[in-house]
Amino acid sequence: MIRFRLATDEEGALAFACSPLLETVLSLHVLSEPRHHALQHQWVRAMRRLPPALKREIAALSFLYRWTIPNSVLPSADGGDDDFATELARLRALRTDAAAFELLRPIYDHGGRRTRKRLLADPDVRAAALRSSRRQGREAQRAAAQLFADPAVFAERFAALLEAYWAEAFAAEWARIEPLLAEGVVEAGRRIAADGVYAFLAGLAPALRVEPATERFGIDVPHDHDVTLGPENPLLLVPSVYVWPHVRVNCDAPWPLTLVHRAPHLTDNAAATQPTELARLYRALGDQTRLRILRLIAHQPRSTQELAPLIALTEAGVSRHLRLLAGVGILTTRREGYYVVYSIAPDAPTEVRSALGASAGLP
Repeated sequence: MIRFRLATDEEGALAFACSPLLETVLSLHVLSEPRHHALQHQWVRAMRRLPPALKREIAALSFLYRWTIPNSVLPSADGGDDDFATELARLRALRTDAAAFELLRPIYDHGGRRTRKRLLADPDVRAAALRSSRRQGREAQRAAAQLFADPAVFAERFAALLEAYWAEAFAAEWARIEPLLAEGVVEAGRRIAADGVYAFLAGLAPALRVEPATERFGIDVPHDHDVTLGPENPLLLVPSVYVWPHVRVNCDAPWPLTLVHRAPHLTDNAAATQPTELARLYRALGDQTRLRILRLIAHQPRSTQELAPLIALTEAGVSRHLRLLAGVGILTTRREGYYVVYSIAPDAPTEVRSALGASAGLP
């Protein structure tokens, strides 16, 4: 069991943060285990439109976030709200042995033992890790083998995946959910101030055990750790949209003591975001350049390179418009050799047909 105990100074024992890097990785967990995440099915459907190469890499590295996640993606211990670039740079700056040690943990639970180099060189550990990763397929097993053969290259491969996924999809999602998470921090503070920490924690997730009688809380896992919290050893509370229905807990140094929990009133917030999604759709359709792009694609599927001269924009400029249109579910992609070809999504919102008119030739 992992159990946290509050010192007398209850308020000083808690800190709060939001983390774009952590939320990015948690959303990848959702893509790897969609059946367990009913509230995020809209995101799962939207991510079917990711470029094929990116989807393959997400699948190949899924053992890093399918069951648990590396502690190295947790926010900093000072509770500051860093942006994605800062958090990713901190991840990339880790020593190779520290990075590999944490990336190994999802497929070999070493319990935080401080024997990094010896553990990574142990052939029995390698064999067990490869057996675990094999459950995700041959490509996952090859990726896990790279962790042992060249950990520096593998750590950069993971960072590069996060960077590509953020640029392609999650940066826009973070812009949507960050205000919800910021409000989650405020709401958590309100509840704790009014009712105490145990009342706040009760009901956050089935796996979270709250024991007011013994002044403890935590989760039941095969990892024994009893931690007393105080101003010098605070617990970082991190609200999340993508962690539900789980909670994530860390109690091992050098990473901060952390409890990642669902954002308060997550179901209410999810319902409240529907008008926001509609507003994003109408903003996408309210630009003349994007409407021209859509009419051209409705006539026949086209690549970025084909569209650029037709609308007198650079390929980079066209790509920005295409990513926005794909992000709201209007376009889908497929690869034809070197080129990525865009088509009107079969399940594109009905507003698209209204915006383009009968001349677009859509069914």
